[in-house]
Amino acid sequence: MSRSPDPRSYDLDELRRRVLAEEGGGTVDDSIPQLASADPDLCGIAIVTPEGDIRSSASADVAFSIQSAVKPFLFALALMDTDGEALGRIGIEPTGEAFDAIKLESGTGRPPNPMVNAGALLTAALVDGDDPEARSERILRGLSAFAGRRLEVDEDIARNEHLLGDRNHALAHLMRAEDTLQISADDAVEVYARACAVLVDVEALAIMGATLACGGINPVTGERVVSDVVARDVVSVMATCGVYDGSGRWMRSVGVPAKSSVSGAIVLCVPHRLGAAVVSPPLDEQGTSVRGSRVSGILSEDLDLHVFGRHRDA
Repeated sequence: MSRSPDPRSYDLDELRRRVLAEEGGGTVDDSIPQLASADPDLCGIAIVTPEGDIRSSASADVAFSIQSAVKPFLFALALMDTDGEALGRIGIEPTGEAFDAIKLESGTGRPPNPMVNAGALLTAALVDGDDPEARSERILRGLSAFAGRRLEVDEDIARNEHLLGDRNHALAHLMRAEDTLQISADDAVEVYARACAVLVDVEALAIMGATLACGGINPVTGERVVSDVVARDVVSVMATCGVYDGSGRWMRSVGVPAKSSVSGAIVLCVPHRLGAAVVSPPLDEQGTSVRGSRVSGILSEDLDLHVFGRHRDA
């Protein structure tokens, strides 16, 4: 039986050229001006192995705001800072609805899962800190540890996310009314807006994904960022909820736990195998990068990554 290809020798530039040559489709998100002005032809790909080897394509160093791809990492930080109590405060079931649906769990008032906006607002509010500034700094330190380098916030993006996030404000007020959210609605939206405005590139995002795939240890720096139990719990929820109402189709076809983002980024975690990331701004109707989905599917097939597949090495 043939062995699975080594990701360290995989030609990501050829994959990038291949998907750029295809008729992609999709539309760039226009919820804030900075997203609306994104280059629709941007495409960058990176892979990080458990040994800390980094493979990347052209455009892998182009910065973009992390947006919803931050949600798994917010969940991880909330689990760490609450000693797991966050699991009782947030559901972990898929919704089959849009990421910003104005809906909480019936009877509990909890967000349905940490990968939708309601859940991310609450996880951001649960990290350590006495005020929004302290919580935002804690989140930035945590994300930087996942990435293995100091990250920065784009203040203009953060301001627009805060001011224009009407549905996030509605969700935060709804959680306040249900006594689920213990800080003010405006403070919660501010913290989450700043988390979404953190700047990354696909190399940094791939290292973040690899840190979860490696049980919470950053494979590049060797630092333990979160516990192995926290990493396991986060990747499990990514598998069921990370691509919103397309998560079932994603796991059947790609078979890799992932989190999508309206900036066109996708972060992938293959436990014990690799972390990967791709960015390409045009999105499908579920808010997932069209080219990013294509890249993820090809990587899964070529590198034998489907977690439920019959692996060639077996």
